[in-house]
Amino acid sequence: MSFHEVRLPARLAFGSTGGVERRTEVVTLASGFERRSTPWAHGRRRYLIGAGVRSLDDAAALVAFFEARRGQLYGFRFRDFADFKSCAPSGSISPIDQALGVGDGEATVFALAKAYGDLARPVTKPVDGTVRVAVDGAEVTGFSVDPATGLVTFEEPPGEGAVLTAGFEFDTPVRFDADRIDVTLESFEAGRVVAVPLIELRV
Repeated sequence: MSFHEVRLPARLAFGSTGGVERRTEVVTLASGFERRSTPWAHGRRRYLIGAGVRSLDDAAALVAFFEARRGQLYGFRFRDFADFKSCAPSGSISPIDQALGVGDGEATVFALAKAYGDLARPVTKPVDGTVRVAVDGAEVTGFSVDPATGLVTFEEPPGEGAVLTAGFEFDTPVRFDADRIDVTLESFEAGRVVAVPLIELRV
C-alpha cells in the first residue's frame, strides 16, 4: 500500500473536526420489521482540517505536506486528539490498559488493539517508544514493536494462559480525501485555508 510513515504536524490540525462513520444496510420487511446488517467490521474516521490555519507560513506548510503526499495518492499518520491513547485522552498510559492476548507457550507475535465496548479496533500505527506491555499484570521489557504494523514480538513466548496487556499512543492512518487545497489571502501575512477532508485508511 502507498503509505508514508510521517505524521501531519500538530499545528496544522488545530481547529479540526472529525468523527466516526458506520455503514448500515437497513431493509424494511413487508411486516414492518427491519433487517439491519453491515459490511464493515469497524467504523471509519473522517476529519476536516485546516480551519485553524491562519498564517501564510502554516498555509504554505500544509500545501507542502499535501504536495509531498501527491494529494490522495499517499497515506500518512494523523493524531486524532480525541482518541490517540490506550486510555482516556487526559489519562496516563498504563501497561494494563488494553488486552493484547493470551499466551499459549508458543506464539510470540501479538497485534495491538483498542477496545470500544465489545468491539476491538486494530491499532496499526502505534507511536514509537510509547508502547508498554505487561504479562499477568507485571510490566515487562523483553519485546519489540513494529510501529508500521502494530505487531508486538516477544523475545520469549509467553507461558500458556498468561494474560497479556498493553498501553500505548497511536496515530490514525489517513489520506487526503480531495485532490485540491484552496488558500484565501486575507492580509499580507494572514491567510485562510478552506477545510481539507481526510479519511481513515484500512492498513
